[in-house]
Parts: sequence; C-alpha cells; structure tokens
Amino acid sequence: QVQLVESGGGLVQAGGSLRLSCAASGRTFTSYHMAWFRQAPGKEREFVAAITWSGGSTSYADSVKGRFTISRDNAKNTVYLQMNSLKPEDTAVYYCAARYYKLVVTTREIGYDYWGQGTQVTVSS
Repeated sequence: QVQLVESGGGLVQAGGSLRLSCAASGRTFTSYHMAWFRQAPGKEREFVAAITWSGGSTSYADSVKGRFTISRDNAKNTVYLQMNSLKPEDTAVYYCAARYYKLVVTTREIGYDYWGQGTQVTVSS
C-alpha cells in the first residue's frame, strides 16, 4: 500500500503561482511513477502531468505545457507540481497518483493504483 497526501492548494489570482506537494508513505517511493490529475466541477478527472520513478522523464497535458512543472525528490518521498501563469480554467481539485514503475507511464486514470485525497486549487479572474 502507498499513502499519498497532497498539500499546497489554495486561492490565487489569475497569473499567479502555486506549488503543490504530494508526500508518499508506505512502500518504496522509487517503485512508482507519479502523476497529477485534476477534476473541475461538473467535469471528468483529467491528466495533468506525470514523472517516471527516476525523474528522468516527464509528460504534460497540452493545456498546462509550458506553465506547469512536475518534479520529485526521492529522498523526501515527495512529488511536486509547480503551477505558474495560472488561469481560471485551472480551478479544480488536484490529485496525485502512483503507478508501479515496471509499467509504462500512462495518462489514463485507470492506470494508477493509488490516489491521494485531493487539494483544491481556485484561480480567480
């Protein structure tokens, strides 16, 4: 089992920045690729960004490319999402998720076995 706890959400004005953190506990952190997803009110949960177990490769949704950066600190068992140039359409609950490292990284929600409880990000216009 892997336990994931997100933090860092909040209210920010458009154009501002936030950094989300996701702390992992339980099994070895480097046994998992990590990802961020988000779910806006009335919408399905969608992929935001992913990072391989080593941190050597990342991927992003087109909607956040160039504005968001995913990173991880394996010594701290933590994955981050730096969000810059935030837009009102980024408003959502953000979730981190873990996928076993022997599987290929995926943008599909169904591919992730462990999820955090989510943290709310609200961007005002």
